[in-house]
Amino acid sequence: MALFSVGLVLIGAVLGVGVWMASTSSVEVVAARAAIERGAVITDSDLTVARVAVDPSVPVVPAAQLGTLVGKRAASDVAAGTLLSPAQVTEALPPGTGESVVGVALTTGQLPAEPLRPGDRVRLVQTPLAQGEVPATQVTIDAEVQSVTPAPDGQTTVVDLLVPSTRAAEVAARAATGRVAVVLDSRER
Repeated sequence: MALFSVGLVLIGAVLGVGVWMASTSSVEVVAARAAIERGAVITDSDLTVARVAVDPSVPVVPAAQLGTLVGKRAASDVAAGTLLSPAQVTEALPPGTGESVVGVALTTGQLPAEPLRPGDRVRLVQTPLAQGEVPATQVTIDAEVQSVTPAPDGQTTVVDLLVPSTRAAEVAARAATGRVAVVLDSRER
């Protein structure tokens, strides 16, 4: 009976230490109280503080920085209950002044096989008519990929490109003809 009692005391002590260690390794971080849409201005009522145990490799916003998030914009959609990461908050969303976003519907042959990702630097290149001669002077327009959305039909992919506003009408007109291709230039950020 004495050994059984000592065993129970030891088990209780180990469990107590485990609970204490788990509670002391948790930290207070910022979480979304309500869903926040991409581009929406973040308000104090959108945010809350949560105490969680977080792996050090997971980027989170410490609770002490909650006030600095108010007034900024959501860089992506944030579901209610999600722990906020610094990448989900931005000062301003593209397009900025002097920039435009133009959607370009492209087929498989007009895109590189390497999947495009937001932030990729690309060139929009004019292509010849079917069975036509390649133009002597090549028209290219530098752009940045904002988003890539496969069309429901599976035949095309819509790539939203951030371009200078002065070239937006030209990009839209060329995209409407279907005589363009996208060339991946750089993934350096």
